[in-house]
Amino acid sequence: MKYDKLIRDNIPTIIESNGAIAKVKYAKDDSEYENYLYLKLIEEVFEFKANPSLEEYADITEVLDAIAIHFNFSYDAFEKIKDNKYEEKGGFKDRIILKEVTDE
Repeated sequence: MKYDKLIRDNIPTIIESNGAIAKVKYAKDDSEYENYLYLKLIEEVFEFKANPSLEEYADITEVLDAIAIHFNFSYDAFEKIKDNKYEEKGGFKDRIILKEVTDE
């Protein structure tokens, strides 16, 4: 079976421990790695949509963690920005759907 996607670090070892051969390559530069990270995030979000579960949620957060590490994002700065946005704009618990904005 052929693939062209970012995988977790231990997957080649797992594949080979089951008697198969894993042919892999490594992202040649940051741009290629970022592209594969974005594609992986989209893949994981679609998997979560098909099967909302803690396992799929964990997969999404693992990709987001990899993105944060790649871009050297500070977790403390992230939490501060998140909290500030929540204070200013709220969350999503009220399930509000914006349908239209008009000038009056």
